[in-house]
Amino acid sequence: MTDPAPLHSATPRLDSTAQVLMGSSSAPVEWLITEGLTPYLDAVQFMEQRVAAIIAGQARELVWLVEHPSIYTAGTSTNPDDMKHPQFPVFETGRGGQYTYHGPGQRIAYVMLDLRQRGPDLRAFIAGLEAWIIATLGQFNIRGERREDRVGVWVKRPDKGIDFEDKIAAIGIRVRQWVTFHGLSINVEPDLAHFGGIVPCGVADPRHGVTSLVDLGLPVMTSDLDLALRSKFTPIFGPLTSEKP
Repeated sequence: MTDPAPLHSATPRLDSTAQVLMGSSSAPVEWLITEGLTPYLDAVQFMEQRVAAIIAGQARELVWLVEHPSIYTAGTSTNPDDMKHPQFPVFETGRGGQYTYHGPGQRIAYVMLDLRQRGPDLRAFIAGLEAWIIATLGQFNIRGERREDRVGVWVKRPDKGIDFEDKIAAIGIRVRQWVTFHGLSINVEPDLAHFGGIVPCGVADPRHGVTSLVDLGLPVMTSDLDLALRSKFTPIFGPLTSEKP
């Protein structure tokens, strides 16, 4: 979902990334979970308002966990030919990347962090998101990996054939005055057939598909993923508010 310049390591280095991203502010990051399905435009409006408040010093940083109704979103690098069967509403968005699908059974983490306090380094921030996803997947004994030529986090699928890999998580960010928004998605149990309406993130190679925690044989609920996300956030980005979701 995002198209930054390639990073150099096959796996994000947690130690060096965390040193950059911990930030100088002592205020913990707020952690918010919204139950049910959040309309996409409502989420964008909320993020716009929160980012403006963070820029103005009137609100703390925020990680916001949501799910959306079935939609497609188009990033700033979208190729119109990658829309094959528009069976759901399509929303233009200012995040990086191409087409992706959001829907029930997919956890979205909108990450609104102030890089003025953490270091204005987008490469380090994206590496931090990747490291967060990979560490979270490790809680379920899944080896997530990044690729130099393909965005997101991938899982090898030798059961499907040689060199087959499936994407389990996507990243797409936007930055305004060094405050980030949009974020990442991890597939828990979405209807994977819905990805068939697009070329997900522009990756057309038939060896590179899409998977989910449940597709990999793990009876995981979204609430289980949320706990893992929370536990793996702090070592990379610093403390969260003490209130539990």
